[in-house]
Amino acid sequence: MKTKLLKTTPLKTIRLMANPSKTIPSNIATWKKAIAAKITLIALMLPAATLSADGHLHDHGDNPLLTRVIVDQLEMRDNEGTESVALEAQAWIGKDLNKLWLKTDVERSASETEEAEVQALYSRGLTPFWDLQTGVRHDSKPNRAWGVIGMQGLAPYWFDIDAALFIGESGHTAARFSAEYELLFTQRLVLTPELEVNFYGQNDAETGNGSGLSDASAGLRLRYEIRREFAPYVGINWNKKFGNAADFVRSNGEAVSDTEFVVGLHAWF
Repeated sequence: MKTKLLKTTPLKTIRLMANPSKTIPSNIATWKKAIAAKITLIALMLPAATLSADGHLHDHGDNPLLTRVIVDQLEMRDNEGTESVALEAQAWIGKDLNKLWLKTDVERSASETEEAEVQALYSRGLTPFWDLQTGVRHDSKPNRAWGVIGMQGLAPYWFDIDAALFIGESGHTAARFSAEYELLFTQRLVLTPELEVNFYGQNDAETGNGSGLSDASAGLRLRYEIRREFAPYVGINWNKKFGNAADFVRSNGEAVSDTEFVVGLHAWF
């Protein structure tokens, strides 16, 4: 009988019979191993799932509502004894991709406002370095409103670019391009060359603007950053009228170009 059992019974059954303490069927043991493996896998996945959830929350936390005010130029200008005060500033509030921008450009001379411009723009980030901006512009002298669409950002070689198209009342159109660059002599001494050109779609005797290229200005400002947020500067400005705009100023007995010495303050917070 024993010899028959050895011939007809599987070896695993013989071993189980020889060792009564291991009489658990093989399919039950396999099932228990599978359950243990699944529990281990779940335990390993839980920290990763928690980390993913935390990371998602951190993404929201890393995109808070921010604000910035930048006073590009607050300066006194001297043009052969004629003094004026000018302010160019901008501010924004928003997150990484969506912001509300306010820009202003005001110049006063002899207690009178020579020009005053305010823009309110919605800005949408298209790339890490470029924003598309659209909104409205208001000029107070003369009183005019414009629609605005433009691009602002950082070009290769770190040129700060601001380009915009303006569409106004009665078919008035204009375009503006400005660029500036910061050249660091030291960590605190910075030279900033800048250029701005303005184009108009038609002649406008009221404002003295001519169709095509109307005017251009170029400047050099050397600032010393007492702190990154606070830097007095000195510099020079050159302005010139072209085409029909030059004809308008000649007819008023004025020069088509001028040079100004400036002293002012650059700040941000």
